[in-house]
Amino acid sequence: MRIISIPEHEYELTAIRAQGAGGQNVNKVSSAVHLRYDIRASSLSEGHKARLLALRDHRISHHGIIIIKAQRHRSQELNRQDAVARLHDLVQSVATPVAPRRPTRPTQGSRLRRLESKTQRGQIKAMRRKTAED
Repeated sequence: MRIISIPEHEYELTAIRAQGAGGQNVNKVSSAVHLRYDIRASSLSEGHKARLLALRDHRISHHGIIIIKAQRHRSQELNRQDAVARLHDLVQSVATPVAPRRPTRPTQGSRLRRLESKTQRGQIKAMRRKTAED
């Protein structure tokens, strides 16, 4: 599998204030990071772009822009690294195309086992029936 590199000029990082608990630090410091990556304007191959756009992921907008919000860490630098790593993971997940499934026929052994189990099941059910003597 080939590792895809994404040039820094293709994505935009913006510092924002993090949400949630954290006291004064969360209200004063912009430690969270928004990453925006336009799939259609990127340098990825057309196949990669098509597979990324076909993904059913909430981080991909209907305009074809990946938006990742990183706020796991307290420092902005760690959140930047986290956002870029998550972008790389998302792009890398579609690096190899899915191989088409080739339908195969069931083996003779599996067919015989299926028929034998059907016969056995039928015999069990036949034992439950009322006979002429009853």
